[in-house]
Amino acid sequence: MKLPFAMARRFVAAETFTETIPKIKTFNENNIKVTLDLLGENVGEKSLADDTVDTYIQLIDDIQSAGLTSSISIKLTMIGLDIDESYCKENLFRLLDKAKEHGSFVRIDMEGSDYTQQTINIFKDAFQVYGNHVGIVIQAYLHRSKQDIPELAQLGADIRICKGAYKEPELIAIQKMPEIREAFKEYTKILLEKTTFPRIATHDDELINWVLNYTSENKVPKDRFEFQMLYGLRENTMQQFAADGYHVRVYVPYGTMWFPYFKRRLMERKENIWFVLNTMFKN
Repeated sequence: MKLPFAMARRFVAAETFTETIPKIKTFNENNIKVTLDLLGENVGEKSLADDTVDTYIQLIDDIQSAGLTSSISIKLTMIGLDIDESYCKENLFRLLDKAKEHGSFVRIDMEGSDYTQQTINIFKDAFQVYGNHVGIVIQAYLHRSKQDIPELAQLGADIRICKGAYKEPELIAIQKMPEIREAFKEYTKILLEKTTFPRIATHDDELINWVLNYTSENKVPKDRFEFQMLYGLRENTMQQFAADGYHVRVYVPYGTMWFPYFKRRLMERKENIWFVLNTMFKN
């Protein structure tokens, strides 16, 4: 059964790029930058992976033509990681050639733990060639992040730190929220100290207030880091941060293959489920 897109509108901006343009312009007018993500993952056919890369290359052109302030985010399994690692890297480099040509930026999203090492390996290869045109995401709840964060920070990588959105076993990831928050704080300290412009992705009030207090107490300038949030969540907070002089970015997903992303958002908080169920019965 094809589920109605109306269910996902809270978290997914639209099904086409054209439909996202007015929303992105509104964010930009409020001094909020955007990262666009064409949704999809676990592509198993080369023809579809090739088409996806072509679509992303066209997206970089379209963003510039529309006069938008937006980078893009990709999942490596969407451009062939499940097919062959070398093939995936070739596709990524083809996309990064276009990004470099336009002075654009590509964020490599982090997927489930089965892909973590491959994703980091490919990122490191890309970073050597494309430098500040490519970045990565690290999930604080993974035990291995204790080693990954310092190593990537030492390289000078552009890192987006988040809690983590996938269900992982205890052997792989921290399970209790207080412990995840403590890990997030420790890694954020490292990024603020060791990298030039960390991206701090959270909607958690405890973590937000901690970042505000920590950066103030340690005299970290507002222009030395960026708050990042997801489309459909805490827009008023983002607007206030931008008005207060902080760098702010919203992650804007779009596309027809929205269900896996939508499901993860629902599983994160029970309040999200109630919001969707409530809106389904409104005109």
